[in-house]
Amino acid sequence: MATTHTHSSARLMMAPSVLLLLAWMIVPLAMTVYFSFLRYNLLMPGMEEFAGFMNYRFFLTDPAFFAALTNTLLLVGGVLAITVIGGIAFALLLDQPMFGQGIVRILVIAPFFIMPTVSALVWKNMLMNPVNGLFAWIAKLFGLQPVDWLANYPLLSIIMIVAWQWLPFATLILLTALQSLDEEQKEAAEMDGAGPVSKLIYIILPHMARAITVVILIETIFLLSVFAEILVTTNGGPGYQSTNITYLVYAQALLQFDVGGASAGGIVAVVLANIVAFFLIRLIGKNLES
Repeated sequence: MATTHTHSSARLMMAPSVLLLLAWMIVPLAMTVYFSFLRYNLLMPGMEEFAGFMNYRFFLTDPAFFAALTNTLLLVGGVLAITVIGGIAFALLLDQPMFGQGIVRILVIAPFFIMPTVSALVWKNMLMNPVNGLFAWIAKLFGLQPVDWLANYPLLSIIMIVAWQWLPFATLILLTALQSLDEEQKEAAEMDGAGPVSKLIYIILPHMARAITVVILIETIFLLSVFAEILVTTNGGPGYQSTNITYLVYAQALLQFDVGGASAGGIVAVVLANIVAFFLIRLIGKNLES
């Protein structure tokens, strides 16, 4: 009886926080759903009218949507490939005994604490600038023509910037997993004649599988909403070459002032993100059970 009373008291004390959290999420979502069914443009106040699914039909049939969806998938896939492979490599490197190991680890993890806007500006003005950037200076050093990365390879440039930001996160998680590997397993494998490649494939990578799955899950959720790097560097251009779904919704809402169309785009983005999260959570659940 006392246990039941304790559980009831705990639920009662948690209720205000849960209700506040629900209101914090549900009220904006409900307003977005409501606006998505309206023909609502900020340049024409007072002219709102019910439009049904028209906004959804226009958004889903707009050629810009397919370009943005493709760019979003390429951005997520490219960053995941770089961060997972690079994270494994850095984790293996940082796990080795070396002089100043603590300082090296701090330097490797440091980019994760830089704001996306700041890092994008650094890459745009100090590294990728075709006149005064570091990459241009290296190209001139070898007698090559400097490349205007943001103009000629906009999506690849965004992938590089975002991957640089998320690589420390992947390295930290994978390094933690690697350090939990029993040294006796490595020693036993070496006694059986296993080389570095065999140890990596048959011992290290299987041990890090769960950590890799966690990195993929967390990064994917955040990478679907990359925005600041695109706004600061390319503004989604040239054309739609670096526009993802998040930037497309922003452009409709705050550049075209089409609140109805942007709301419909936001709901579509939420649905797509939840579909991806659902499959990723099932994947990580199976991985944890195995």
